[in-house]
Amino acid sequence: MHCKTSRRTFVKGLAAGGILGGLGLWRTPVWAVTSPGQPTVLSGTEFDLFIGETPVNITGSARTAMTINGTLPGPILRWREGDTVTLRVRNRLSEDTSIHWHGIILPANMDGVPGLSFHGIAPDGMYEYRFKVNQNGTYWYHSHSGLQEQVGVYGPIVIEPKEPESFQYDRDYVVMLSDWTDENPARVMAKLKKQSDYYNFHKRTVGDFINDVSEKGWAATVADRKMWAEMKMSPTDLADVSGYTYTYLMNGQAPDGNWTGLFKPGEKIRLRFINGSGMSYFDVRIPGLKMTVVAADGLHVKPVSVDEFRIAVAETYDVIVEPDGEQAYTIFAQSMDRTGYARGTLAVREGLSAAVPEVDPRPLIGMSDMGMDHGSMSGMDHGQMAGMDHSQMAGMDHSQMTGMDHGGTVGQMQTHPASETDNPLVDMQTMTPTHKLDDPGIGLRNNGRRVLTYSDLRSTFIDPDGREPSRTIELHLTGHMEKFSWSFDGIKFSDAEPLRLKYGERIRITLVNDTMMTHPIHLHGMWSDLEDENGNFMVRKHTIDMPPGSKRSYRVTADALGRWAYHCHLLFHMEMGMFREVRVDE
Repeated sequence: MHCKTSRRTFVKGLAAGGILGGLGLWRTPVWAVTSPGQPTVLSGTEFDLFIGETPVNITGSARTAMTINGTLPGPILRWREGDTVTLRVRNRLSEDTSIHWHGIILPANMDGVPGLSFHGIAPDGMYEYRFKVNQNGTYWYHSHSGLQEQVGVYGPIVIEPKEPESFQYDRDYVVMLSDWTDENPARVMAKLKKQSDYYNFHKRTVGDFINDVSEKGWAATVADRKMWAEMKMSPTDLADVSGYTYTYLMNGQAPDGNWTGLFKPGEKIRLRFINGSGMSYFDVRIPGLKMTVVAADGLHVKPVSVDEFRIAVAETYDVIVEPDGEQAYTIFAQSMDRTGYARGTLAVREGLSAAVPEVDPRPLIGMSDMGMDHGSMSGMDHGQMAGMDHSQMAGMDHSQMTGMDHGGTVGQMQTHPASETDNPLVDMQTMTPTHKLDDPGIGLRNNGRRVLTYSDLRSTFIDPDGREPSRTIELHLTGHMEKFSWSFDGIKFSDAEPLRLKYGERIRITLVNDTMMTHPIHLHGMWSDLEDENGNFMVRKHTIDMPPGSKRSYRVTADALGRWAYHCHLLFHMEMGMFREVRVDE
């Protein structure tokens, strides 16, 4: 069944990026460079940015965005590896603001997280960020104050490398994906607190029930429905916020704005994809073109050719494409819950477009997705499994809870921290989580396309540290869907102690996702070196995606003194408590 794209996705209004310059609110500074099809580009070592309010019309209704230098997204900042950059950020809002340089390795007082690394930028105030650029690639920047990121305070960063790269291209475009709502984000969050599935219009119907009975039989269908009902959850709940309120943007343009990147046939084009959304995952493809992934989170990976990739909130992927033969290709980025899409075009001239695909059928989350394989509950029926409360689970010994993991091997059940037991902020625990590194993800399996997985990602360099971790920190991603409460180990940020690391140590962080949601986890200030299931180094990233029922490990070298943020990058999850402080002391 295909979902109907919401009215807001097909907007009749003007795309944000196209109207701001015409409002007379700001003049392009002489040092700004503009490239065809891209937002304003600022390059050099000295930058003046201001955060203010700008009228926009994205859906046909006039609204006010918070913008950087008057554009949405903010200008592309082009730096050079090895340079020292100075960025003066001025606040023209009536509230405090900040800028965090996502994925950039820098001193703690330059990281831009109010309450941890600095006080924030007061109204009419200015903060001067100054640091040496010790990396290259595709990154981004955004506010770390309240919900400002959702209303427009974000922009791309492109860092030119010192050394020539191992791949070549003729053109270079940033493709920044984001989500926009005409509602006040605080109101969106308040609705989710009252009714967590407020924006889920994909609930299953009587027709779905009849189809399931014909496919699986009456008893299995009723048992499955009963299990979900007793867990007070829905298998259609892939995203907290949907296309019902969101319009999905590509470089600030709504789908009918048709952002266009020009090319000449036979050229190689580098597309730098950035997911700057508040809450939306995207599945990206360009029908008719293979994409060669050459970088993830700014760092080079061994090239891998794919038809499609899922990009978590805050991740970046660089791909090379070679358009030839057609005059136009659609860049198609459908939301993970299939309630809408962002779309743009690669074309030989302005004004062209190619066919826009139908969104894929909506996916459903299965029990095995959440690390609750029916086989894993040896001898237990659906009713027993759904009716188990957490104290019962905690009381079961390993021999009672032994099961088959997804790889088919017998494994121990997952243990859980005591802080999760009888905790009103925890509504489920995964029983047999797996790494899922070679899983394309819910809604992408066996779709006839070659889909990127984490197991495809291999850094072009060996483990930069090389030491075995001296200790492991295991953290569980926890939540309560009905209460829209999110946390680590069932403890909200406001009640949590900092994670303390010793300067210079090498640690392993193991994350276990005890929720039915997907969470992109971002550690500030240090790299996250993802391991395979055998503990071997795979790829260095700044954001690690955690699907439901997954357990993944990565190594961190505590090489940056100070206080650092560590959080889920789904904005409302972070605000609701899935946040910790990491403190690196001498």
